[in-house]
Amino acid sequence: MAHTESQPTENKKLDLSVVIPCYNEEAILWAAVAELHDGLKKFNRPFEIIVSENGSKDDTRAIAEKLSRAYPEVRAITSDEPNYGKALRRGIEAARGTFVLCEEIDLCDLDFHRRALEILDADRADFVVGSKAHPDAKDERPLTRRAATMVMNGLLRVMLGFRGTDTHGLKAFRRDKLDYTVSKCVVDKDLFASELVIRAQRYDVRVVEIPIRIHEKRPPSIHLFKRVPNVLKNLGKLFMVIRIKNR
Repeated sequence: MAHTESQPTENKKLDLSVVIPCYNEEAILWAAVAELHDGLKKFNRPFEIIVSENGSKDDTRAIAEKLSRAYPEVRAITSDEPNYGKALRRGIEAARGTFVLCEEIDLCDLDFHRRALEILDADRADFVVGSKAHPDAKDERPLTRRAATMVMNGLLRVMLGFRGTDTHGLKAFRRDKLDYTVSKCVVDKDLFASELVIRAQRYDVRVVEIPIRIHEKRPPSIHLFKRVPNVLKNLGKLFMVIRIKNR
């Protein structure tokens, strides 16, 4: 399987690494990254944006490479397999910043980053999860998507002992505090993000949730029901590894 990565233009110490997995996002990728880039500039902190493209069938990969040439702060990582979890993990492992911010291309929520960094800077937590299921969140997605989140979180609580309201989506953390947790994760695709949060809780990483407003710019790039078989497969694998084998 082929992997390519554009080379960073500078080797300076970075404060922030923003990781964005991308699959078939040619319609919104350039505008979303450009807007995010301009917003991050206002933070006055050295940053990089890692676009982790994975197996797109459209021009997403070419656009990611063009972005990396247009903006010194943008890096493009690509792979041939459509795999959200693997793309997110590769982006996290490639990150060079003190803090890692995990984004979604259809959100690019600068307000979340600002609030999460305030918590991390004040050392009130090591890991901040942006929850769309928090009592104070504003989830404007279609009803089927909100219902799927509720069902998934219920399964994670019952089967894996998850303590919280959400695992999938926006996150921010101190890279040195989560390196070990990332290395212990065993699943990819949709459940990597959930395993990361659950393992962080099990390893006594200081995790806090904050509410977010979520209004997607486009429908999911992969149909919700097509993801179900793999989600159930990886849920079973995590149950065996975490609850039965206690690893």
